[in-house]
Amino acid sequence: MLKIGLLSDTHGYLDKKIFDVFKDVDEIWHAGDIGSIELCDELKKFKPFHAVYGNIDSQEIRMECPLNLVMEREGLKILMTHIGGYPGHYDARARIVIEKEKPDIFICGHSHILKVMRDEKYKRMVVMNPGAAGVQGFHKMKTVLRFHLNNGKIEHLEAVELGKRGEIV
Repeated sequence: MLKIGLLSDTHGYLDKKIFDVFKDVDEIWHAGDIGSIELCDELKKFKPFHAVYGNIDSQEIRMECPLNLVMEREGLKILMTHIGGYPGHYDARARIVIEKEKPDIFICGHSHILKVMRDEKYKRMVVMNPGAAGVQGFHKMKTVLRFHLNNGKIEHLEAVELGKRGEIV
């Protein structure tokens, strides 16, 4: 079993509540728009860290994090990219990668809207967007996801609210 903490769209702001919310996870995944290399470094010191770059990320972050990340964990194939969309409304580039990789879990960010849903078209693929954990954007609440991967299954999926967007901790 592997415990995952998933966030996106920090835009350079790392809410200190993350360290408590993710204290028991095995890995932290970031779905892009990280905002600063220092934020990456801080999370890497805390837990094993995997991330993709987003549309606002600097060249320094793009040198460290790929556009698309494909991982195998607990018998599941995971595809993560920043701009992805959701079932029936995928970004054209993301759709090509989904069709090529055929993931069990597709993770994206960008919209600042927390969503978890199945896409029956792609063999029951689960699409996850953790919303936005930063203070920039139109979202009202800072959110992240926490879940377990266990022998080919997603278990104990939780959406965690970190507080209102404007609250800086």
